[in-house]
Amino acid sequence: MYGRAEGVIGELAAKLRLRDSLFIATKVWTSGKQAGVEMMERSMDRFQTKRIDLMQVHNLVDVETQMSSLREWKWKGRIRYTGITHSQARGFGEVERIMRSQKPDFVQINYSVMEPGAAQRILPLAQELRMAVIINRPFGGGGLFERVRAKQLPNWAAEFDCRSWAQFFLKWIIANSAVTCAIPATNNPNHLEDNLHGGVGRLPDARMRQRMVEFVSGV
Repeated sequence: MYGRAEGVIGELAAKLRLRDSLFIATKVWTSGKQAGVEMMERSMDRFQTKRIDLMQVHNLVDVETQMSSLREWKWKGRIRYTGITHSQARGFGEVERIMRSQKPDFVQINYSVMEPGAAQRILPLAQELRMAVIINRPFGGGGLFERVRAKQLPNWAAEFDCRSWAQFFLKWIIANSAVTCAIPATNNPNHLEDNLHGGVGRLPDARMRQRMVEFVSGV
């Protein structure tokens, strides 16, 4: 699904001796216990590591079977944390069920100014169960940038140290206390640097977050 990503990361981390400073997360996305184990073994080989920090069952595929393997690997020290992922609001009900029944360490879900539905049940449940939360699709699959393309960043964004639309959208997300981190995707180094600044400086409070929603909804 991610092409050569695991192998490239593993090669660079080995050459630059970065492994100990990285948090490596990947996914298992198949049916059947043996197929899942083989996929995870391949990830280990590509990353050139004996332990992966976070292994996630992607899109809840054969989730009970794969979570059983993840727990075994965690007990053996081969992974640090277990997780589940989903990227569509229609899957929230099943995500909630699995959170309660399987008790993963992490849940990865879509959440943004454009897709705020996870705040209704998923994020509060994660706090209740003390699960870390990774946010995918923080830019709504790019749709948020299309919405504000012709708009200037409002002057009041400076009140929470925001200098770009990417930072605007990311700060709105990570200001939610249930959120551990957001994972914007890019292959542009300049966008990467801009995104990183979304985690620097002040964050919007509840009143400001509502103002942000109203502003984006009105454009």
